[in-house]
Amino acid sequence: MQREKVIIIGSGPAGLTAALYAARADLDPLVITGEEIGGQVSITNEVENYPGFPDGLTGPELVDLFKRQAERFGARYAIDLVTEVDFTRGSPFYLKTHNEEYEADAVIVTAGASPRRLQVPGEEEFIGRGVSFCATCDGFFFRDKEIVVVGGGDSALEEGLFLTKFAKRVRIIHRRDELRAGTVLQNRAFNNDKISFVWDSVVEEVVGNGLVQGVRVRNVKTGEEEILDTDGVFIYIGHYPNTKLFEGQLEMDDHNYVITDDLMRTSVEGVFAAGEIQDAVWRQVATSVGQGCAAAIQCNRWLEEHEDELKARDKETA
Repeated sequence: MQREKVIIIGSGPAGLTAALYAARADLDPLVITGEEIGGQVSITNEVENYPGFPDGLTGPELVDLFKRQAERFGARYAIDLVTEVDFTRGSPFYLKTHNEEYEADAVIVTAGASPRRLQVPGEEEFIGRGVSFCATCDGFFFRDKEIVVVGGGDSALEEGLFLTKFAKRVRIIHRRDELRAGTVLQNRAFNNDKISFVWDSVVEEVVGNGLVQGVRVRNVKTGEEEILDTDGVFIYIGHYPNTKLFEGQLEMDDHNYVITDDLMRTSVEGVFAAGEIQDAVWRQVATSVGQGCAAAIQCNRWLEEHEDELKARDKETA
């Protein structure tokens, strides 16, 4: 059983910021990263709204800077996936991964969110064969191809614009007749000759034979259906919090987001949460960074307040 003072679950902006602040507080934090470092931002092509980078930078570049800065002060990383936790018995908290078992005096949960699926026939079947949730990862494979993007928010337009670097044409399918994305992105999309829009429509099925060949689309106002020929389907219809692991362990709201107070404290004393696993409103890199900072500072305060108690407990169990 590996013993740690602080374990951070997740390695997105909230987790890496928490690692930085915990490391600078001399807490020697261990970040259990998940299957890859960086969370959603690591698969984002361009980040243009993070302060301090007026020319923008790619998601992977930003993640690398976050990681190296925390590492400089002593943060450690385990590229592993947490499969089980027990917060019910209090500190030290039990965590199990694919490769190890841990006890931790305190835990910061920053497991983030995952992309929502359309839940239509063909979607799962064609993942990796034309269906994708990551333009940065897969856009190159669609050079001179036809692509559809599903969604109407910032992510859909950002990734749709990125895909125009490769695709012959990008059609954006949106269930309404106006977009939710910011004005700057809308203007870029409307002025891009490669982008067109399919309004008031939803995807009912992904069709193909081995590879994606089209999508069956229904107009929500008229009920009419048609098949749109396409080589790729990129889906950006929102995210859901990665909280399944913590069911029965931490208090959650009706949408399964972890509930925290203003100090990033969860329903379990000694367990804190930050980022999109508890943020259903803002969901920005900048806000996740702030939340990760707050969680680490409060975690350090909690450890200081309970230092004598934790030492006495360790003596009893030694």
